[in-house]
Amino acid sequence: MPKEKKQDQNFGLRLATLRKARGLTQVQPAALAGTTQRTISYYENDDGIPPAAALIDLAKALRVSSDELLGLRQTKTEHVEDDAETRRLWKRFQMVTHLPEKDQRAVIRLINSLAAVGTPRLKNRPASGEPA
Repeated sequence: MPKEKKQDQNFGLRLATLRKARGLTQVQPAALAGTTQRTISYYENDDGIPPAAALIDLAKALRVSSDELLGLRQTKTEHVEDDAETRRLWKRFQMVTHLPEKDQRAVIRLINSLAAVGTPRLKNRPASGEPA
Protein backbone atom coordinates (compact mmCIF):
# COMPACT_ATOMS: atom_id res chain seq x y z
CA MET A 1 0.00 0.00 0.00
CA PRO A 2 1.46 3.43 -0.94
CA LYS A 3 2.49 5.73 1.83
CA GLU A 4 -0.08 8.48 2.36
CA LYS A 5 1.33 11.98 2.17
CA LYS A 6 0.08 14.71 4.44
CA GLN A 7 -1.61 17.52 2.56
CA ASP A 8 -0.58 20.75 4.29
CA GLN A 9 -2.33 23.08 1.82
CA ASN A 10 -5.52 22.80 -0.14
CA PHE A 11 -5.38 22.95 -3.92
CA GLY A 12 -6.70 26.51 -4.24
CA LEU A 13 -4.17 27.96 -1.82
CA ARG A 14 -1.34 26.07 -3.50
CA LEU A 15 -2.44 27.33 -6.94
CA ALA A 16 -2.65 30.92 -5.71
CA THR A 17 0.72 30.65 -3.94
CA LEU A 18 2.48 29.29 -7.04
CA ARG A 19 0.88 31.93 -9.25
CA LYS A 20 1.81 34.80 -6.93
CA ALA A 21 5.34 33.44 -6.46
CA ARG A 22 5.80 33.98 -10.18
CA GLY A 23 4.33 37.48 -10.04
CA LEU A 24 1.40 36.52 -12.26
CA THR A 25 -2.16 37.79 -12.28
CA GLN A 26 -5.00 35.29 -12.64
CA VAL A 27 -5.37 36.36 -16.27
CA GLN A 28 -1.82 35.37 -17.29
CA PRO A 29 -1.85 31.65 -16.36
CA ALA A 30 -5.44 31.44 -17.59
CA ALA A 31 -4.36 32.60 -21.04
CA LEU A 32 -1.40 30.20 -21.07
CA ALA A 33 -3.62 27.31 -19.97
CA GLY A 34 -6.37 28.13 -22.46
CA THR A 35 -8.99 29.02 -19.85
CA THR A 36 -10.42 32.16 -18.22
CA GLN A 37 -9.57 34.31 -15.21
CA ARG A 38 -12.92 33.30 -13.73
CA THR A 39 -11.91 29.64 -13.85
CA ILE A 40 -8.60 30.35 -12.09
CA SER A 41 -10.50 32.27 -9.41
CA TYR A 42 -12.91 29.35 -9.09
CA TYR A 43 -10.05 26.92 -8.44
CA GLU A 44 -8.20 29.29 -6.10
CA ASN A 45 -11.34 29.71 -3.98
CA ASP A 46 -11.53 25.91 -3.57
CA ASP A 47 -14.81 25.67 -5.40
CA GLY A 48 -13.40 22.82 -7.46
CA ILE A 49 -10.33 20.99 -8.73
CA PRO A 50 -9.59 21.08 -12.45
CA PRO A 51 -9.98 17.94 -14.58
CA ALA A 52 -6.76 16.13 -15.51
CA ALA A 53 -6.27 17.85 -18.87
CA ALA A 54 -6.78 21.32 -17.37
CA LEU A 55 -4.48 20.45 -14.46
CA ILE A 56 -1.69 19.58 -16.89
CA ASP A 57 -2.21 22.88 -18.77
CA LEU A 58 -2.12 24.83 -15.49
CA ALA A 59 1.05 23.05 -14.38
CA LYS A 60 2.71 23.93 -17.69
CA ALA A 61 1.56 27.55 -17.41
CA LEU A 62 3.07 27.79 -13.91
CA ARG A 63 6.18 25.80 -14.92
CA VAL A 64 5.73 23.12 -12.26
CA SER A 65 4.92 19.43 -12.43
CA SER A 66 1.37 18.26 -11.88
CA ASP A 67 2.63 16.49 -8.75
CA GLU A 68 3.88 19.83 -7.42
CA LEU A 69 0.59 21.51 -8.27
CA LEU A 70 -1.35 18.75 -6.49
CA GLY A 71 0.92 18.92 -3.45
CA LEU A 72 2.32 15.42 -3.90
CA ARG A 73 5.84 16.75 -4.36
CA GLN A 74 7.58 19.77 -2.81
CA THR A 75 7.91 22.67 -5.23
CA LYS A 76 11.41 23.73 -6.19
CA THR A 77 10.55 27.37 -6.67
CA GLU A 78 11.82 30.40 -4.88
CA HIS A 79 9.08 32.69 -3.72
CA VAL A 80 9.15 36.28 -4.80
CA GLU A 81 8.94 38.60 -1.83
CA ASP A 82 5.73 40.55 -1.47
CA ASP A 83 7.17 44.05 -1.78
CA ALA A 84 6.01 46.03 -4.80
CA GLU A 85 9.50 46.74 -6.18
CA THR A 86 10.44 43.05 -6.23
CA ARG A 87 7.18 42.14 -7.97
CA ARG A 88 7.76 44.89 -10.55
CA LEU A 89 11.29 43.66 -11.27
CA TRP A 90 10.12 40.05 -11.43
CA LYS A 91 7.49 40.95 -14.05
CA ARG A 92 10.16 42.75 -16.09
CA PHE A 93 12.42 39.70 -15.97
CA GLN A 94 9.53 37.52 -17.13
CA MET A 95 9.08 39.80 -20.14
CA VAL A 96 12.63 38.91 -21.22
CA THR A 97 11.48 35.33 -21.94
CA HIS A 98 9.35 36.70 -24.80
CA LEU A 99 12.32 38.31 -26.54
CA PRO A 100 14.24 36.61 -29.35
CA GLU A 101 17.06 34.38 -28.08
CA LYS A 102 19.76 36.81 -29.29
CA ASP A 103 18.18 39.65 -27.28
CA GLN A 104 17.79 37.39 -24.23
CA ARG A 105 21.53 36.67 -24.31
CA ALA A 106 22.26 40.40 -24.60
CA VAL A 107 20.10 41.14 -21.56
CA ILE A 108 21.84 38.40 -19.56
CA ARG A 109 25.28 39.76 -20.54
CA LEU A 110 24.20 43.25 -19.46
CA ILE A 111 22.91 41.98 -16.10
CA ASN A 112 26.10 39.97 -15.53
CA SER A 113 28.24 43.03 -16.33
CA LEU A 114 26.25 45.27 -13.99
CA ALA A 115 26.32 42.65 -11.22
CA ALA A 116 30.11 42.27 -11.60
CA VAL A 117 30.60 46.04 -11.28
CA GLY A 118 28.49 46.13 -8.13
CA THR A 119 30.19 43.12 -6.52
CA PRO A 120 33.28 43.94 -4.43
CA ARG A 121 36.43 42.17 -5.57
CA LEU A 122 37.91 40.33 -2.60
CA LYS A 123 41.32 39.62 -4.18
CA ASN A 124 42.18 43.21 -5.09
CA ARG A 125 40.66 44.95 -2.06
CA PRO A 126 43.21 46.68 0.15
CA ALA A 127 43.44 45.52 3.75
CA SER A 128 41.67 47.70 6.29
CA GLY A 129 43.69 50.77 7.14
CA GLU A 130 45.60 50.76 3.82
CA PRO A 131 44.87 53.41 1.21
CA ALA A 132 42.75 52.28 -1.72
